[in-house]
Amino acid sequence: MVVFGGKKVGQSLARIGGNGVGQVLVAVAAALLVRLFSGPGPALLPENEYSSGDDDEQKDAAGDSDTTGEALVPDKVFPVTIRWRNITCSLSDKSSKSVRFLLKNVSGEAKPGRLLAIMGPSGSGKTTLLNVLAGQLSASPKLHLSGLLEVNGKPSSNKAYKFAYVRQEDLFFSQLTVRETLSLAAELQLPEISSVEERDEYVNNLLFRLGLVSCAESNVGDAKVRGISGGEKKRLSVACELIASPSVIFADEPTTGLDAFQAEKVMETLRQLAQDGHTVICSIHQPRGSVYSKFDDIVLLTEGELVYAGLARDEPLEYFSNLGWYRCSDHVNPAEFLADLISIDYSSAESVNSSRKRIDSLVESFSQRLSTIIYATPISGRKDSKNLKKTIVKKKGDWWKQFLLLLKRAWMQASRDGPTNKVRARMSIASAIIFGSVFWRMGRSQTSIQDRMGLLQVAVINTAMAALTKTVGVFPKERAIVERERAKGSYALGPYLLSKLIAEVPVGAAFPLMFGAVLYPMACLHPTLSRFGKFCGIVTVESFAASAMGLTVGALVPTTEAAMAVGPSLMTVFLVFGGYYVNADNTPIIFRWIPRVSLIRWAFQGLCINEFSGLEFEHQHSFDIQTGEQALERLSFGGSRIRDTVMAQSRILLFWYCTTYLLLKKNKPKYQQLELPPQYHQIPPKLLQLEPLEPNLPPPMEQDKSPQKLESPPPPPPLDPFNLEGAK
Repeated sequence: MVVFGGKKVGQSLARIGGNGVGQVLVAVAAALLVRLFSGPGPALLPENEYSSGDDDEQKDAAGDSDTTGEALVPDKVFPVTIRWRNITCSLSDKSSKSVRFLLKNVSGEAKPGRLLAIMGPSGSGKTTLLNVLAGQLSASPKLHLSGLLEVNGKPSSNKAYKFAYVRQEDLFFSQLTVRETLSLAAELQLPEISSVEERDEYVNNLLFRLGLVSCAESNVGDAKVRGISGGEKKRLSVACELIASPSVIFADEPTTGLDAFQAEKVMETLRQLAQDGHTVICSIHQPRGSVYSKFDDIVLLTEGELVYAGLARDEPLEYFSNLGWYRCSDHVNPAEFLADLISIDYSSAESVNSSRKRIDSLVESFSQRLSTIIYATPISGRKDSKNLKKTIVKKKGDWWKQFLLLLKRAWMQASRDGPTNKVRARMSIASAIIFGSVFWRMGRSQTSIQDRMGLLQVAVINTAMAALTKTVGVFPKERAIVERERAKGSYALGPYLLSKLIAEVPVGAAFPLMFGAVLYPMACLHPTLSRFGKFCGIVTVESFAASAMGLTVGALVPTTEAAMAVGPSLMTVFLVFGGYYVNADNTPIIFRWIPRVSLIRWAFQGLCINEFSGLEFEHQHSFDIQTGEQALERLSFGGSRIRDTVMAQSRILLFWYCTTYLLLKKNKPKYQQLELPPQYHQIPPKLLQLEPLEPNLPPPMEQDKSPQKLESPPPPPPLDPFNLEGAK
């Protein structure tokens, strides 16, 4: 049925698309539109559901579960224990034939109900380790990642459980309030909650739980409009991630950019989440003492190597003291003591050598401690494997419900963006006044022919560039938000893109209409109401086509700066072949396809036909242009109709929209896959079970009650004293 409908649509559009390039564009666009409208909603999976891994694993997990279709309880947290061993990440440089280790044989453990902090100096590999554990390490042919990762006693990936990733950069739609942001996220991620009262109660609980009640009705804000504070944005990020009740929460330096008070508030929130049963893992640079006291476990890294992994607070201080290093004084922040202990002092060559010897000794001491941990019997997680699969049951979202919710959000964002809309309105009116003043009251003389062409050309350029620059300046940032939401399975790409296009039609059409309403009477263009309406319609369609091209550029390049460079450059090419500077008949053969796809050319052609058709000019010589039709012939626009130009612009508009869809669909983040270390290739997977790395920690309930005690490694060789301020 869908195929038959797609063929009919393609045939009908091909009849209006003409021959050649137009038919190809229309056929491709029609097929994509049919797919967009007929495609199902997304499966609501964990965050990396659209990573580069095999989807079969997810399907098998869902298929094995006997709870298909069950609604998940939002407040229920399934406990997850993560253990990793010998995580090694290296970056190779082919030019210098060198290899740099970002991580080297790192091991550790994260348990439910505990807050684990990954600490270390800058460049120690904190974020890399966090990304590896979350499965969010960007793929690169230069990277090699190996190691063992275990979830509840079973070698697995992060597809086996729900997790949240709170990144350093907090990205939101700036014109929405805190409550609206959470409500829309809840509606998209929790379609099983159909009652408005239940959803509002759930959102209110989140606001209260994360201390956002006081700012619930405030706009989130951005660099242009002041909104909530940095700490409130960070807690809002956590709240958005908590909607789907993740088992594990990863936070990448959550205190970055915050003052001491806000940083402690954020860390207190993470500690409360850990106490509620979540497994919380965060990377942090150098916390204050009160923040350090909130950690249950820590992992200390330096230059990608493991210095300590185990209990936090006083245990690492006693561990390093037993190794022969100075004891941390009572009035010294333990986090600062540890940071100084594992950092390299680059003030002199002697200090560099001394600190490197100290760090090598610390790494070697802890590696000897880890060497006593061997592979043993399976842990308790294997008993819970069925329950673990139940947490990833697929649920189909309603396509039209997603579309309506996203349309509501897009309209609120577009209509409430007062500063941007005011600037665009003022610039449209100001440019129209300037152009109208320059081309004031054009008559019917021979010189007015050139003036009219010049005015129509600058009108086309101004409209296209205004729409393009606005889109390429905004869309790359919005794309980052959409990628995160799509990664969580909140919605499909089709509803988002269609809702964005429809929501921006009223706002996007207002500015070309303002421009035309001011310019047209000032320049005294063809003075009929129908011609004025066609003028405004042509520039409006051109504005939409330029915005669509901006979407494609924003989807193609990684940053806003790159988009601002590529977009105008591409528009300049279309400008050169826009019909005014180079006649279409004089265009070189190899470039003759460019005018056919140039939105500048078709808009200029349509405006010229609309203006010159039926005009008669004053003439004194036989070679003078007497009618508007003669002027159109000199531009090689003779015989064309306005309808043809509008259809050509519509095809270009559809082409850019479909290209944007394909680029967004294709350019999904790809993550590095964790490979098995070479020394474990011969070991059967069933034997790859890890015991807890810290024997002093209380064992899991189902684990052996008498874990083996570890002997302390021999003291390191005598080294130069390590001096700390306030150390005794």
